[in-house]
Amino acid sequence: MCGLLGAGEIGHGVTLNGWVQKSRRHSGLVFCDLRDRTGIVQIVFEEASQGALFEAACRLRSEFVIGVKGLVRERESKNPGLATGGVEVLAADMTVYSEAETPPIYVKDDDNADESLRLRHRCLDLRKPRMQRNLSFRHSVMKATRDYFGEQGFTEIETPALVRPTPEGARDYLVPSRVSQGSFYALPQSPQLYKQLLMAGGADRYMQIAKCFRDEDLRADRQPEFTQVDLEMSFAEAEDVMELQEGYLRRLFREVMGVEIETPFPRYSFREAMERFGSDKPDIRFGFELACLNDAVRDSGFPAFSGAVAAGGDVRGFRVCGGAERFSRKDLDRLQASARELGAGGLAWAKISQDGVASSFGKALRDGEMGRIVEALSGEAGDLLLIVAGESRAVLDSLGFLRREAAGMMGLLRSDVYRPLWVTDFPLFERDGDGCLKAMHHPFTAPADEDIGLLSSAPEKARSKAYDIILNGVEIGGGSVRIHDAALQSRIFGLLGLGEDEAREKFGFLLDAFRYGVPPHAGLAYGLDRLVMLLLGEQSIREVIAFPKNQMAACPLSGAPGPVTAEQLDELGLEAKAGL
Repeated sequence: MCGLLGAGEIGHGVTLNGWVQKSRRHSGLVFCDLRDRTGIVQIVFEEASQGALFEAACRLRSEFVIGVKGLVRERESKNPGLATGGVEVLAADMTVYSEAETPPIYVKDDDNADESLRLRHRCLDLRKPRMQRNLSFRHSVMKATRDYFGEQGFTEIETPALVRPTPEGARDYLVPSRVSQGSFYALPQSPQLYKQLLMAGGADRYMQIAKCFRDEDLRADRQPEFTQVDLEMSFAEAEDVMELQEGYLRRLFREVMGVEIETPFPRYSFREAMERFGSDKPDIRFGFELACLNDAVRDSGFPAFSGAVAAGGDVRGFRVCGGAERFSRKDLDRLQASARELGAGGLAWAKISQDGVASSFGKALRDGEMGRIVEALSGEAGDLLLIVAGESRAVLDSLGFLRREAAGMMGLLRSDVYRPLWVTDFPLFERDGDGCLKAMHHPFTAPADEDIGLLSSAPEKARSKAYDIILNGVEIGGGSVRIHDAALQSRIFGLLGLGEDEAREKFGFLLDAFRYGVPPHAGLAYGLDRLVMLLLGEQSIREVIAFPKNQMAACPLSGAPGPVTAEQLDELGLEAKAGL
C-alpha cells in the first residue's frame, strides 16, 4: 500500500495501485504522487531511460487510476511532512486502468467545498484522507464493540427491518405491501419490541449493530437512517447494565483512542443534573455550577428578582471564574439575547474586581443585597456572575445553555478531555402541549418500585428506572429497566391514553409473550454515528457516514427519494395525489 512504504523497503521491487493525486514534469523527470487509502508515495519516471513509459507518464492527470511496478529507493529531497517522505519508487512499468475528467471538487481535506457539492460528488469526497480516516475509525469502533460484547456473553441477533407500524415518538417510514394491499410495513425506529421478545425467547444477552429509521426533522446529529449499538440483558437491573457499559467504554477509549478514562462514572439524578447544571445532558469538563439565589433576593429591591420568587419562579446563577475581563459588553449582549430566546426574561450580570462590583442591576439593589448575591455564588475578584430570573424550567434551560456558551468563550471545552457520566431517575412521564401524559423515554420503561403507588394519585411525579450516558454534554446512549409484567404494562398504556383494544391491536404480540413467562430485563442503546462523531471531534454525523442524507432527508448523490411509475403504484394499490 502506498502509505506504508518506508526505509525497510529500499532496494525492493513493489507493485502499487491507486489514484494520481498530482503529477508534474521537471527536467526530464515526471513526479507522480500516487494515493490510496493508506496515504501517498512519490513515483518517478525518467525520460532518459524509459522512452514510451515516460511519454505515458506525461499524460497523467489528477484522479487517473493506475498501477505501477518499480524499485523503492531513498529519496534525495526528503519531505518531512509525508509519512513516506524518505523514499520514492522508480517506475519500471505502468498500467492506466481508467482516466479521469477534471473533478468538480479537489480531493484534499482543505478544499472548502460546499457540503451540498461534496454530497453530490460523494465518491470523490470519500477519497479524501479525512473521510478515509473517519470510515476506518468507525470500523474500529464497530469491531471493538463486537469483540467486547461477544466476550461478555452477548449473541448478535438480527431483528426484522419490515415491522408493524407502532408509535414510538417519531413518524414511521412506511412501506406499502403488494401482497396485502392497503396495509403497510414500517421501517424500525429501534429494535425495542423485538429485543424484549428475544428476552422472552431465552436469548439472555442480545446485541446488534442495527440500522434504524425515523421520519423527523434533521439537524447536525440526526439522520433519517442511523445506526444503533443495541443491547438487552435478562435477569438484570440498572446496576448490571451500567457496570457493563463502563467496562465497554473504558476498553473502547483505550483501543481506538489510546485514552484511559476513569471508572466508575459520576452519577446524577435527573433533578440533581437540572439543578446543578441546567441540563439533563451536563458537561462536567468545567465548573460553573448553578446556585439558587431565591433566599438572597426574595425581598430584593430589583423587581425582576423579587417578582420571580413571589410568582413561584426561581432566581439562579453561576460564576465564571476569571471571566470579568474576558467578557465584553458585546459578549454579554449576545448571551442575553440567547437567554431570551430560551424563554427567560433576560440576563443579569455582575463583574467583580478589587474595587467593587459593576453590574447591570446594581442600582436597583438595597444596601447589602449585592454582597448576599456575591456570597451565594461564591464570587471572587476577577469573576463574572451570570443570573437569570423567571419561570423555573426556563431559568434552568437558559442557564444550562449559557454555562456551556461561557465555557466555550473561556476556551474550556477541550477536545482532549473526556468526562462521561450517568443521569438516572428520570420522570416516567411528561405532559405534552395538550396536558396529556406521554412517556419521557418510551412506554416500556419500568417505574421506580417506590413510585408505583403514584401511578394512581400523581403519575407525573413517578420516576422511572431509566438511565442515560452522557459524554461532554452529549447523550451517547440511553436505556432502562423494562416492564416485564403484563398487567403493569397495560396500566402504563392506559395512562398514556391507549385503551385496552388499541393497546392489544398495536402491542398484542408483546403482551401475549408476557403471558407465558418473561424474565426481568434491561438494556441500552448507543447512537453509533453520534458516538463516532464525538470521538473524532467532528461537528456533524454526515462526516462519519459513507452516504448520508442532507437536511431535506434527500441523497444528493443518487437523487433519493425519487418518483415511481404509475405501474408500480398500481401494483401496490396506491395512487399519487394530483400535482405531486
